[in-house]
Amino acid sequence: MRIQTGIILLFLSCSTFLFAQTPPTGHPNTNGAGWKPLFERDLSDANYPKGVWSYDEGELTATADKAIWTAKPYDDFILDLFFKTAEGTNSGIVVHCSDTTNWIPNAVEIQIADDHNKQWADAPTNGQSGAFFGHQAPTKKLVKNPGEWNRCTVTCQGKTIYVVLNNQLINTIDLTKFTSAQKNPDGSDVPEWLNKPAADLPLRGYVGLQGKHAGAPIYFRNLKIKEL
Repeated sequence: MRIQTGIILLFLSCSTFLFAQTPPTGHPNTNGAGWKPLFERDLSDANYPKGVWSYDEGELTATADKAIWTAKPYDDFILDLFFKTAEGTNSGIVVHCSDTTNWIPNAVEIQIADDHNKQWADAPTNGQSGAFFGHQAPTKKLVKNPGEWNRCTVTCQGKTIYVVLNNQLINTIDLTKFTSAQKNPDGSDVPEWLNKPAADLPLRGYVGLQGKHAGAPIYFRNLKIKEL
């Protein structure tokens, strides 16, 4: 009986691992077991400059270009959220952050931008919505017009990150390929402020959101996370 139980537990463990490794094809059901809010509504479990971030009628937004961070670091996880841009928004979802005071070279940023704005539409594609910022462009441009809600799911599993935007997988990021702080695997230049190879970044880190960057606001709601 113990042997049978052990086999069943091993099977379930392996099934869970294989499921987590499977590229997602859409958004998850966040009403199931293991899901919890990324932040409490009073932000008591968040780290941020007081007075910058707040909830208003269920929407989380910032008044300045200051990030908000989880109080605890995460290893493997799925993050699911909705975001809404404004005219000219340039923001991001930050994962694997090992230093919140100097986060830009010490984290991975999944870009959020108003790709309909000429400034960002004409920018390098690795700076548009769903991109691994400064490194790898999304396969599709799916962000909606300013004022419309988008759904985004970011899955961090080992050295792989999957980005689903509006129910389509638009980026699969293999961090092991980004071994240079000067050149990306496709030959494009890495922005000079990203001066650490992504392949060398610690995987255990804080999750954050970029604030009111470039003078334009960003709005979030229904932020949920599930540890794997």
